[in-house]
Amino acid sequence: MRNARVSYEALTTLVARVFEHRGVPAKRAVVAARALCHGDLTGVTSHGLRNLTQLYLPLFAESRVEPDADLEVLADRGASVLVDANRALGLWAAGEAMDIAVERARSHGIGMVSMRNCTHFGLAGFHSARAVRHGMIGIAASNCGRQRIARPPGGSVAMLGTNPYSIAAPALPGHPFVLDMSTTVVPTGRVRAAARAGGRIPEGWLADDDGHPVTDPAAFDRGEAHLLWLGGRPETGAYKGFGLGLMVEVLAALLAGAGLGPSDEALLGDGGPSGRDDDIGVIAIAIAPDVLREPGEFRAGAEHLFGSLVRCPPADDGSPVRYPGWLEAETERENLRLGVPLPGWLLDELARVAREAGATAPAPMGEDA
Repeated sequence: MRNARVSYEALTTLVARVFEHRGVPAKRAVVAARALCHGDLTGVTSHGLRNLTQLYLPLFAESRVEPDADLEVLADRGASVLVDANRALGLWAAGEAMDIAVERARSHGIGMVSMRNCTHFGLAGFHSARAVRHGMIGIAASNCGRQRIARPPGGSVAMLGTNPYSIAAPALPGHPFVLDMSTTVVPTGRVRAAARAGGRIPEGWLADDDGHPVTDPAAFDRGEAHLLWLGGRPETGAYKGFGLGLMVEVLAALLAGAGLGPSDEALLGDGGPSGRDDDIGVIAIAIAPDVLREPGEFRAGAEHLFGSLVRCPPADDGSPVRYPGWLEAETERENLRLGVPLPGWLLDELARVAREAGATAPAPMGEDA
C-alpha cells in the first residue's frame, strides 16, 4: 500500500477498538487511543502508531499490562497523592494522574501525583498539555522502569533509561508551549525509525565503545553503539543530560517507589541495554497560576512572553523564531483538516491489526507523496 492520509477520528476509533479487544474498558480505550495517535497527529511519529504493534500489543501478549486495572490511592495528602497503577495501560493511567493533579491544584494552587507500577505512557507532552486546557502549567515525567539504555558519562554499562520529561503552559492562542524531550540526545524510537527507513543518522546520536561517532542506526540494536546524553560527550556537557535523567529517576521513580534503572544487576551484564520497562514511575504536576495570582495576570504575562519571542527578528536564513510546541500545533491543525499521513507499511500493519480485532481498517483520504 502506498503512503496515504487517514482521518484522525478513523485512526483513534480503530486503535480504541484494538485496545478494547485486549480487554481495556471502552472509555479508557478511547483515551489511550488518543494518546497514542497524538504522535502521528502532531508529527512526532517515533511515538505514534508505529508503537502499537512494536511496543503496546506485545505488553498484552506477554501479560505485562492489566487491561482493566484501577488506580489505587496509597496516600492522599491533599495537594499530593501517591498512586499504584497496578500495571494499567500507561497511555490512560498517566492522563488520569494529570487530571487528579489538576483537580488538586484548583484548591491548593499545585497538585502532584506520584505513581508507580505503571506501563509505557507514550508522549509525555500529551499528558502535560492536559493541564493547559484548564489554564494551568503541567509537568509530566517518567523513568523507564527497570530498563537500562544509556551509560553514565565515563561508564561502560547502561544504567538509566531515556527518561522523558515534559512541561506545558499557556502561551499564544492556539499554540501552547509544550517542551517534550528525552534526556538522551534522541529517544530510542527515533533511532529505530531511522533504521527501519534504511537511512543514516547525524553524528552525535550514537557512539561506539571507543567513543567514535556511529551513523548507522541499526548498530544500536546490534549492540555496536550506545545512546549519548544531551550535551554529547563529557567535555561538551553530557553531565547536563545525565543529570536531567537522574532528576527524572528521582522525581518519577524513587519518590513513588517504582522500579529503578541503576542497580547492581546491571553490572553483571555485557554493558549494553538490559532489563525491561516494567514498574515504571510517573510524576504528574499541575500548577494553577490563578490560585496564586489575580485571575488573568498569568495569561496576559504568558502572551507577552511568548509574543515577544515570535516577534524576534529572524537570523540570516529567514526562518521565523518559534518556541517548543508551535510546530506541533500547526501540524495538528493541518492533519486534522487533511488527514494524518502514514507510510504504506504502517497502513498494512493497521489493516492486519484491524482484521485480528474484528474491526474495519480506516480508509485512506488520499495519497500522500
